[in-house]
Amino acid sequence: MEQPLFLAPVFQEKIWGGDKLNTVFGYDLPEGKIGECWAISAHKNGTCHVENGPYKGKKLDELWANNRELFGNAEGDVFPLLTKILDANDDLSVQVHPDDSYGLKHEGELGKTECWYVIDAEEGAEIIYGHHATSREELSQMIEEGRWDDLLRRIKVKKGDFFHVPSGTIHAIGAGIMILETQQSSDTTYRVYDYDRKGDDGQTRELHIKQSVDVTTVPHHDPKLAIKQTNLGNSSITEYVRTPFFNVYEWLISGVTTFKQQANYTLVSVLEGAGHLVLTDGKEEYSYDLAKGSHFILPNQIKSWRLEGDMQLIASEPGEQA
Repeated sequence: MEQPLFLAPVFQEKIWGGDKLNTVFGYDLPEGKIGECWAISAHKNGTCHVENGPYKGKKLDELWANNRELFGNAEGDVFPLLTKILDANDDLSVQVHPDDSYGLKHEGELGKTECWYVIDAEEGAEIIYGHHATSREELSQMIEEGRWDDLLRRIKVKKGDFFHVPSGTIHAIGAGIMILETQQSSDTTYRVYDYDRKGDDGQTRELHIKQSVDVTTVPHHDPKLAIKQTNLGNSSITEYVRTPFFNVYEWLISGVTTFKQQANYTLVSVLEGAGHLVLTDGKEEYSYDLAKGSHFILPNQIKSWRLEGDMQLIASEPGEQA
């Protein structure tokens, strides 16, 4: 019987990182300011490897290349999704990402639409989400003149908030926020503004003004969220977003809940609690321990599964274009 693919995270040092990936999730972190946990990734800048079963030690990009049956023989040159946990100990740069067309033409990789589930936020914490410019010319002028307070749209956030961040959206995660991010598998970021701070080399970090003006959606429009919640006994499933690239859900498990496959494969992260993933082949049951900070993929051959325990999980699956 096919097993779930449990993955070892890859950690990324960032100028704005902290230590919550250790203190909250218990990860054994390398030295430095660790800002990102690439929890499920086949991207060349941080590829996870499998920790269990017949594919133990294999990297996710290898499985995508050589064992496409695990993913329902889905098409595409690269594994399309990336799950991260971000610990913003300081403000992230104000940034924007291209769409697929611009990203492939100029950077040789996919664009980046993403979404955020706020795991935790200090009181008063804010994100930058969108802008107030009414035309591309006004956007360019406001950036050139450094009118950041006029340009940038700030929103206070709290634990449990969810944001859809399509490509072309100017955005930044503020200090004191921890999020789980589901995104297209891309590492292309155009910095609009970085608070004039200096990196470890004493230099201000590179900005990408021309590209940012090129790809920003003007004027900004908040994408509409059609959040749906379904109760299953004492458990619940919340569908946060459906996009061409990914669909994202929260599974709140209390007791025993059974799921049926809805897509070629499913990505899952445990944010709180503990329990078990139970699979059956009709004769025998196979149980896998789940703990806070576990990340795994349910491959195509697993058509149904059972979750037992008290847990909060975020799950995603490829959308129609992924």
